[in-house]
Amino acid sequence: MRFRFWPRTLVVQLVLITAAAVAVSNIGVAIYFYKNSEAQTRNFNTERMIDRTAAVAATVRQVPQSSRLVVMQNMSRVEWRFREAKGYVTRPMTAEEAALAKRLADALPEGHPRKSEVRVHLHQPLANIPEELRPFSPRALGSNTELIQTIVPIDSQTSISGVRIRPTPVWPVEITIAALVAGILACAGAAFMARRAVRPLSELTAATAAVAVGSGAPHVAEEGPDDVRNAAIAFNVMAAKVSKTLESQRHLLSAVGHDLRTPLTAMRINLEFIQDEELRDGLMRNLDELQALTEQVLAAAKGAGGEQRRSVDLSALVESLCTDLDEIGEPVSWANHSPAPISCRPNEIKRAVRNLVENAVAYGHKADVRITNAGDGYDVVVEDEGPGIPESDRQRVFEPFVRLESSRNEATGGTGLGLTLVKAIAEGHGGAVMLESRPGGGLRARMHLPRTAA
Repeated sequence: MRFRFWPRTLVVQLVLITAAAVAVSNIGVAIYFYKNSEAQTRNFNTERMIDRTAAVAATVRQVPQSSRLVVMQNMSRVEWRFREAKGYVTRPMTAEEAALAKRLADALPEGHPRKSEVRVHLHQPLANIPEELRPFSPRALGSNTELIQTIVPIDSQTSISGVRIRPTPVWPVEITIAALVAGILACAGAAFMARRAVRPLSELTAATAAVAVGSGAPHVAEEGPDDVRNAAIAFNVMAAKVSKTLESQRHLLSAVGHDLRTPLTAMRINLEFIQDEELRDGLMRNLDELQALTEQVLAAAKGAGGEQRRSVDLSALVESLCTDLDEIGEPVSWANHSPAPISCRPNEIKRAVRNLVENAVAYGHKADVRITNAGDGYDVVVEDEGPGIPESDRQRVFEPFVRLESSRNEATGGTGLGLTLVKAIAEGHGGAVMLESRPGGGLRARMHLPRTAA
């Protein structure tokens, strides 16, 4: 399943995965330290409050009633305060509070009265705390503040109440900063390593595309991780074998073409000595067909041959072809177009366009030729007024020797290799050829050629 916004490049994916892994691990560490620090801070504050309350209660019990308030004021601090407990509302203690109350009672001196009445209340709402018992600093009372209240009897009539601020630990900023720094460093390292691994893959992709369009077999650097390096080694071996095979094929075809032309020429000369004119004309037609078939087979097999690319004006190239055909009486029309610079093998392009035009004239009675701009290149469009080709057969006609008998019979000539050659030349330039229905009837052939053909 493909995520809509998930990046497609391997480098970005590796960086995102690394960043996510670092972020998740650091967030987990931060949460752990936050929770652990929170528990430790609460336990520390609770222990201090119990010890402080026990000390204040023991001290206050030793002084006269009139001096007790002064002593409690002197022993109070910003974070805790002690006063005489008057009119406080008791509530049941939780198990945790009861355990703390017992520890506070045990911390009181021996003989301290009413130890069983010692109380501890955690998470005490501020509204339940008398005004005189609230901490001195209003700034200390925030949303992250909890209050601990202790109540300890001093004698048979008096009890003291202590209130302490127990702040909740804030999120560990230092760990967050460290996590951000670690994430940035990890992403930078992942990007460096990913680019090191992906660069050979990019070179391998470019080299594969070059081989696919017949641009030779460039050598790919055999570097990077083992998997990538092994792929580059295998590609170089394969490309060398393919290039060698294609070169051998070209040499073989050239030799075969030369050897075939010689006996064909000799046969053509010998036919002139045949007295029977009807027989001679029949044999000559067969010989012409064999000659044309030989040339077409050689051209189709060579495909994108050894011609060098150069920059030409596609508009001028197609216009000159149409003019030549028009001068010999072919029904060809050309729509003027502004200069269309392109890098290509001009003789091959001219041969491909000629095949399209001749097909349109032979099977569609006329050829209307024009060039259109098409994004990264140009489209050479050839339209006719013939019966067209059924959509189910439009891919099949590009196969060698395929001829649709309903519209292409023996009287038309043709070898069934014209469109095969057009397709080979178009794809050899990084383009494509398509057949479409023409509005109003007929067939439209569209050959797309990039401006900088591969």
